[in-house]
Amino acid sequence: MQSLTRLRGDVEVWRGLSRRASDLMGLLELAQADDDQAMGQEIAAEAEKLSAELDGLEFRLLLGGPHDAKNAIVSIHAGAGGTESQDWAAMLLRMYLRWAEQHGYAAEMLENMPGEEAGIKSATFSVSGTYAYGYLRSERGVHRLVRLSPFDAAHRRHTSFVLVEVVPDVEDDIEIEINPDDLKIDVYCSSGHGGQNVQKNATAIRITHIPTGVIASCQNERSQAQNRQMAMKVLRARLFALEEAKREQEHARLKGKHVSAGWGNQIRSYVLHPYHMVKDLRTSYETGNTDSVLDGNLDAFMRSYLQSTVGEA
Repeated sequence: MQSLTRLRGDVEVWRGLSRRASDLMGLLELAQADDDQAMGQEIAAEAEKLSAELDGLEFRLLLGGPHDAKNAIVSIHAGAGGTESQDWAAMLLRMYLRWAEQHGYAAEMLENMPGEEAGIKSATFSVSGTYAYGYLRSERGVHRLVRLSPFDAAHRRHTSFVLVEVVPDVEDDIEIEINPDDLKIDVYCSSGHGGQNVQKNATAIRITHIPTGVIASCQNERSQAQNRQMAMKVLRARLFALEEAKREQEHARLKGKHVSAGWGNQIRSYVLHPYHMVKDLRTSYETGNTDSVLDGNLDAFMRSYLQSTVGEA
């Protein structure tokens, strides 16, 4: 029913655009017949507005994947490099939370493992809103940062790597069979920020799916039951994404295309020294306004990636 409602809404938007274009054509014929220049200017302004809306809708067509309209679950993992990479992970977390805020999406932290000196070791959060996954799936992969390290006494240039994982928040009606005997469940005390109940009581949950080694954890809720429910939600989404990845790899193999995976799949480079540049290595799109990107202005990168994937399915 949710899918049907969304599709009906999409169809009505296109029909409305078609009606407005037809009305404009009728008004244009009248203006030309009467040589009404004032009306002609109004029609031109409305046509420009209509064209902008059409561009936006055509971009929305790029979000036509089977799960693009769903919410997203995003995980950020610091790579090798200790404090430097952990600080880079925290910078990316802020970037994505700012992006979600700018687009009116609701973001909820599910897990946040702080670094020993600064930054974070890992974090998982959900982003709720229409097409959240469709946009954020462009961020999957390794993000590389080059800068003068604020943690190096000699102030030398360092390179850091962070892995970003994005999976769709699959609903319960999608069949993902999870055998309870295949689960290892650990209960521990939360290490993040929160009230005394969160930090002192054993409320955090870590669930390991033994056959695949997939791990999901949650520590931000106040009760063990809530954390267990949220961790199962994340586990279900990750197992679903794992099956999707297997199917995509098989599809690519049949097409004869090699698919690299893991930490070698670097997608974007952020350079803050000796010059300023953010470049997507998949599309070659780049910008020198690094501050804007790190403040969450990612739409141009997302648009470029989505346009580059047209026809790959």
